[in-house]
Amino acid sequence: MPIYEYRCARCSTFEVHHPMGAAPDVESCPVCRTPSKRRISAPNISHAGSAAVKLIDATALSASEPQVVTSRLPSSGRKKSQPYTRNPLHRKLPRP
Repeated sequence: MPIYEYRCARCSTFEVHHPMGAAPDVESCPVCRTPSKRRISAPNISHAGSAAVKLIDATALSASEPQVVTSRLPSSGRKKSQPYTRNPLHRKLPRP
C-alpha cells in the first residue's frame, strides 16, 4: 500500500497509508486534527536486496566511521618485474 504525505499548518508533515489512487486531498492531522493538504513528494522505492544501495549505505557509513584495516591486501599472484633488463640488445636503445 502506498504512503501519502500530508502537511499540517500547525504541526508538521505526516504520512498516511491509503490504497493506490484512493487517497483524499485533505486528511486530518493525527496530532491536532486540523485538515491538512496532501503534498506531492518523491516515491519511496523499496531498496531491499539491492547491492548498489548496500554499497551506497556502506560508503556513507564509512565517511563518519571508517573501518580499520588490520591485514595486508591479498597478492595478485603475479611476480614482480625487474626494474632493469639483462638483454645486451636493449643497451643500444635510446635512454630517456
